[in-house]
Amino acid sequence: MADTDTPIPTARIPRRRRRGAVAGLVSMALALGVAELARAIDRQLSSPIIDVGARFIDATPRWLKDFAIDTFGTNDKVALIVGIAALLVVYAVVIGIAATRRRRVGVAGVALFTLIGIVASVAAIGPWWSMLPSLVGGVAGAGALWFLSGLAVPPSAMVTAGTTSTSPPEVRTPPATATSDEQVAGLTEADRELLLAGDAELRPVGVGRRSFLAASAGLGMLALVAGGAGRVLSERFDVSALRDKIKLPFARKPLAEIPSAVQVDAAGVTPFFTKNSEFYRIDTALVAPQVPVDSWSLTIKGMVDDEITFTYDDLLARDLIESDITLTCVSNEIGGQLAGTARWLGVPLAELLDEAGVQKGADQIVGRSVDGFTTGFPVPYGIEPHRGAIVAIGMNGEPLPVIHGFPARLVVPGLYGSVSATKWLTEIELTTFADFDAYWAERKWSALAPIKTFSRIDSPKPLERISTGRRGIAGVAWAQTVGIDKVEVRVDGGDWMAAELGEELNDVTWRQWVLPYEFTGSGSHSIECRATDRTGAIQSEDRSEPFPDGATGWHSLVTLVS
Repeated sequence: MADTDTPIPTARIPRRRRRGAVAGLVSMALALGVAELARAIDRQLSSPIIDVGARFIDATPRWLKDFAIDTFGTNDKVALIVGIAALLVVYAVVIGIAATRRRRVGVAGVALFTLIGIVASVAAIGPWWSMLPSLVGGVAGAGALWFLSGLAVPPSAMVTAGTTSTSPPEVRTPPATATSDEQVAGLTEADRELLLAGDAELRPVGVGRRSFLAASAGLGMLALVAGGAGRVLSERFDVSALRDKIKLPFARKPLAEIPSAVQVDAAGVTPFFTKNSEFYRIDTALVAPQVPVDSWSLTIKGMVDDEITFTYDDLLARDLIESDITLTCVSNEIGGQLAGTARWLGVPLAELLDEAGVQKGADQIVGRSVDGFTTGFPVPYGIEPHRGAIVAIGMNGEPLPVIHGFPARLVVPGLYGSVSATKWLTEIELTTFADFDAYWAERKWSALAPIKTFSRIDSPKPLERISTGRRGIAGVAWAQTVGIDKVEVRVDGGDWMAAELGEELNDVTWRQWVLPYEFTGSGSHSIECRATDRTGAIQSEDRSEPFPDGATGWHSLVTLVS
């Protein structure tokens, strides 16, 4: 086998690069497959890609976060994983090609990838042993790259006579009885002339294509087996089956079915309750934490008289309440879909805080997730019963879905989720705003984020083609903790017209609205809407971006009439 630190004949460079690319890809696949298998040892471990992705989210600048949400919506996490995978492919190709010239350089590239994974894992989980998947995977990947890069030099025939030899004497091998077409193809024109003149002898150097492909295929198969086994073993950590077996108790005073008058008669309007499967998801977890209820607990600590801890069974045994509440994301754009309404089941947060005893001077309630994410909101929102904050364990008649916070989460009416909606809740800490900045506040989003009055047109859709005649313009509006008093619509900049409102269920849910309108002229028509809350304040016309405390502006669109 040729020393890969020596020059390669020019004719063989393209083939060497192709083999190097394959070597890099196979080695990276093996590293990730072995890491996947190693992470199946314990539920707290995760794959390097997920850990690196989580740290990328933490470091993402605001403009990039906004771009991801605007472009991909609730699929932003999938887009991030795909993006990381694409970068890894490019990286693997580069270090694979580099390794065919200097194996030490290729291995150093794998070591850098391993180090990034180790740092990300320790930052995400904490204990030193969290580096295990990255470390084991990195060692496997480095070994594979060292081996394959040694096989990546294509075969050629070395000339042993004359002064035009394509290789120095130290790379010559014992005489061979025959040389392949592939070997001869690697010769320079000068060496071929020497061979034809009988002034040179051919000696084979390098490994054939079949041998290289066989080795690559074998290691590739090993990568698939390791990764597949890791996935299968990791399924034992999935709590979905355990969640499905939980039978939630009834609330002490179950809510009645919503009156039919709450919903307006209009095609295309958003349903009053949002199905769990369609409820928006915006959080920092690339993979939803799998939290078994038998080991879960909720601790209330900090500036309290008594630190107390509750198990899942403790919560189930309490008097539970049902609450119909609309949640809204602070990243919601004008006319955006990052809002939803559900019937929540849980324990009033005020009751739990009262048992702990909130100390004087505490002005912030911090919710902490099992993955370290934090939110923080003013104490009055938690300790005043009429505000309706709950530790929720149920959503629309079933245990919380895993992606929405199972086993428990915070739901705080009137505040954007960025400061209140802690999923996978495990701690509630009483502290001060001066002493602690929660996750998004640390990134300069508002620490005090009350939900703003908002209205949205659901039907017709932007640039939808509709027929002339009478049809409903419909949508939803909300002004949480205050209530919606009026929604108005205007077409083509004309007079404002009052829409028909669905019956108000409560002041922390949205209201549906519809305006029957006669479309007479063909062509494009602009439609705008605005809402007025119970205090008489009209929704702000001034358009602003979501950062730092929620978007403002009237929703408008254009429809095409024919």
